[in-house]
Amino acid sequence: MSLNDTPSANRVHIGFFGCRNAGKSSLVNAVTGQSLAVVSDVAGTTTDPVYKSMELLPLGPVVIIDTPGIDDTGELGELRVSKTRQVLAKIDVAVLVVDGSVGLSAADRELTELFKEKNINYIIAYNKSDLVKDDIQVQNSAENSIWVSAERRQGIEELKELIGKLTVTDTMTRRLVGDLIQPGDMVVLVIPIDSAAPKGRLILPQQQVIRDVLETGATAVVCRDTELEDTLRRLEGNVSLVVTDSQAFAKVMKIVPDDIYLTSFSILMARFKGQLDAAVNGAYVLDRLRGEGQRTDADSRPPRILIAEGCTHHRQCDDIGTVKLPGWIRRYTGLEPEFTFVSGTEFPEDLTGYDLVIHCGGCMLNEREMKSRQGRAEQQSIPMTNYGTAIAHMNGILDRSLRIFQTKTDI
Repeated sequence: MSLNDTPSANRVHIGFFGCRNAGKSSLVNAVTGQSLAVVSDVAGTTTDPVYKSMELLPLGPVVIIDTPGIDDTGELGELRVSKTRQVLAKIDVAVLVVDGSVGLSAADRELTELFKEKNINYIIAYNKSDLVKDDIQVQNSAENSIWVSAERRQGIEELKELIGKLTVTDTMTRRLVGDLIQPGDMVVLVIPIDSAAPKGRLILPQQQVIRDVLETGATAVVCRDTELEDTLRRLEGNVSLVVTDSQAFAKVMKIVPDDIYLTSFSILMARFKGQLDAAVNGAYVLDRLRGEGQRTDADSRPPRILIAEGCTHHRQCDDIGTVKLPGWIRRYTGLEPEFTFVSGTEFPEDLTGYDLVIHCGGCMLNEREMKSRQGRAEQQSIPMTNYGTAIAHMNGILDRSLRIFQTKTDI
């Protein structure tokens, strides 16, 4: 990823939906001004969702998603429709492309109901306006609908303006750490460099926190956990906040004086995604699993814990998600839970077999998708926390990690 790139998770996600041959791909190409999607007269040309990160005026950095036809048929068609429905979990605004010469189909109406059910802002773009008489266009016009012609590039700028009006998200104004510090503050970021650390780069939450610190006018001092004690000594008590990688919590908390705020990148990310309250409540479930609270049928079987990561990467021998975190949970609970590991888009629809979900910070997932996963867990009454919050709790430092939010903001 270029240092000038906006992370995909922070981009507006725009999904194009509709029936086969409604002109979705043609409209995507017209809106983006490039041949992003393959166009053909053959129904079902788009076989899987196509993602493209780009700058789209006047919206700025976006992710455009072209989806297969929602009315696809057959066994393979069902798989394509399933993929299309998965896209709904991550989009900020939907463009329903309708063949204007045909009108809304039953499948189109089903999609609009799904948009409403999932609280997704949507636009109905009646395509092929060049083939439809003006009086018919007037009759079928409604709020947040527009007539366009991908073929003749008519109504495209108006469509982009309409998309822009519907794509205001909380993360556009929310800060990772900037609202917790003041210009001139000194912030120490603790980043362990071990075999699990990516070679030659920092992970995304670390990059984003550094950038947010700098944008605030504060100073970011970056060190490894092995140099933290010496770094604090050199800074002579002028540090306002220490942010640590979650896996170094146990060591870092013993070094940082109690009068200095301390939290983790993962906890900052949970707050940024609007999930910190739920993550804190989920972390307390670890106490119930080890017998400090009321347990139900878990007494007769090992606890089942789903550990989910939003990205896919090569597993290291001491990987935090599949090795370190399960080890800490075993030691904390004194039990041998049954762990299931998923990554990327492989987040289960059915969570009812689990006692707890522990998710990564979700830096590679946008706010809509993280809320979708959290909402899925809540609907099925399955508690969900994240790496940093769970690790802080198991180290007896969660209250301290939240102190800065309780003092300076409401979590």
